[in-house]
Amino acid sequence: MDLDDAYDNAGHIAGSDDYPPRWAAEAEAFRQQMGVIGRARLGLMYGHGTRAAFDLFLPDLTPKGLLIFVHGGYWRRFDRSLWSHFATGALGHEWAVAMPSYDLMPRVRISHITRQVAQAIGVIAQEVTGPIRLVGHSAGGHLVARMLAPEMLAADVAGRIEHAMAISAVSDLRPLCDLAMNADFRLDAAEAHAESPIFQPRPEVPVTVWVGAEERPVFLDQSRWLAEAWRAGHIIDEGKHHFDVIDGLLDPDSAMVRRLLTL
Repeated sequence: MDLDDAYDNAGHIAGSDDYPPRWAAEAEAFRQQMGVIGRARLGLMYGHGTRAAFDLFLPDLTPKGLLIFVHGGYWRRFDRSLWSHFATGALGHEWAVAMPSYDLMPRVRISHITRQVAQAIGVIAQEVTGPIRLVGHSAGGHLVARMLAPEMLAADVAGRIEHAMAISAVSDLRPLCDLAMNADFRLDAAEAHAESPIFQPRPEVPVTVWVGAEERPVFLDQSRWLAEAWRAGHIIDEGKHHFDVIDGLLDPDSAMVRRLLTL
């Protein structure tokens, strides 16, 4: 198997180059709209550095809880500014939604990003009371899964988490050691094992593993491995690929949002 090709999502999705600019434009329009009505708090800091920041979107009424979305991009691309509009579904159920950025490789390692996201969640949790639900896509799915390891979050924050959804997540990082991208990842065998959610204890909170049926076979495998390791709910979304599998987050009535907020 050519692993570089196997893990190349964009190379196997028609019009893949159109997605990031479309996401960015839709997210910017959403932030402007939310800002006008006073329901966007942008650029809140959770640590040091320009990327250690998050945006918080608030519903009309007192929030029922807090949803934290962690973005993907192979830990090398993107920031919170591309995803703002994906808060729409949860806001429709009166949940607050926070979206952090984090430092990217190759400037930092995956283990640093994991700790940084844990720091972000700890700070974000102070902004909204009530239950917390986590959702992440691709590399963000990996990061959300890592947050469920016993040592990652303070007990008072971990105790508020009711459900986590890992969408198209990488759960076993060991194959990434053999990718050309590992020039940026700089993964060795020890870090790949330590940062692989499949080797964590099974979480006590409910977990849903969600993946598009039209994704690359290795991502179907990665999702299955996590679902099996954790005996988690496993949803294979018919007709969806790696980039449009998160579209359910846009719709308050979607199966994805209903499961995310009610399981």
